[in-house]
Amino acid sequence: MKNPLAKTVLVTGASSGIGKATAILFAKKGYNLIITGRRLSLIEELKIRLKRKYAVKVKGLNFDVRSYEDTKTALKSLDVGWKKIDILINNAGLASGLDPIHRGNIEDWNKMIDTNIKGLLHVTRLVSPGMVKRKSGTIINVCSTAGHEVYPNGNVYCASKHAVNALTESIRLDLYKYGIKVGQVSPAHVEETEFAEVRYHGDKTKAKKLYENFQPLKSKDIAEIIYFMATRPKHVNIQDVLVMGTQQAGSTYIDRSGRS
Repeated sequence: MKNPLAKTVLVTGASSGIGKATAILFAKKGYNLIITGRRLSLIEELKIRLKRKYAVKVKGLNFDVRSYEDTKTALKSLDVGWKKIDILINNAGLASGLDPIHRGNIEDWNKMIDTNIKGLLHVTRLVSPGMVKRKSGTIINVCSTAGHEVYPNGNVYCASKHAVNALTESIRLDLYKYGIKVGQVSPAHVEETEFAEVRYHGDKTKAKKLYENFQPLKSKDIAEIIYFMATRPKHVNIQDVLVMGTQQAGSTYIDRSGRS
C-alpha cells in the first residue's frame, strides 16, 4: 500500500512481539520505518521482509536502549533523509524475574529499570528536539496495566511501568505547547511476545503456563491500537488506552475456564 505522504516511524524493540507487529502494520499502511533492537539478525530479517512485501523504506539500527552513548551514536548515524522522525513508538521493555522484594535479584532490577525507564528516556531525549523544532510529532509509549496497579512479586517491574505512566504524563506537559501528541497504551497479558519467557529467564514451561486456559491479547491487537492512536486527526490526542482480554479483569483476575 503506497502512501504518497508517507511519514517516518521509529519503533524500538522491533525484533519481536508488539514492536514487530507494530512495524509490520505501519509498513502495510505505507509508512517508512526505522526499526531498532539488540538482535541484529532479527532486525535485518524484518527489514528485508518489510521492504520486499510493502515497498517502503526501512532502516535497521542495532543497539541497546540501555546505553545512552550507543543510542546516541546509532541515531546520529542516520542520513539526512531519515532525520525527520514523525512518530516515535517507545516499545522496548521487559520484565525480568518475579520475586518478592526480600529475595529480589539486583541484576533483574537493573535490567528492568535501565530498559523500561532509562531506555525510554534515552530515545525520547534524542528524538524529541527535532519534533519541537518542527512543532509536530507523535510519541506513543508502551506501558502496561502494571503501570496502573501492582501485584504480588511484581515490585520493580510495576514500579518501572508506573514510571512510564508518570513520564508519559509529564512529557505531554512539556511538549503539548509545541503541537506534539504524547500518549501510551497499557495492555494486560499479551501473547505472541517473548515477555513471559524473558520474565522466567528462558523457562518455556513457566512461560507457557502464564497463558493457559484463557485467551489473552495478541501482539497484533496492540499494534492496531497504536496505529489508531497515531493516525487520529491533528486535533485529537489519545492519552492512554488501558486494554485487557475479555477474560481478564486485572493483573491477577483471570478467568481460566478455557479459551473463548
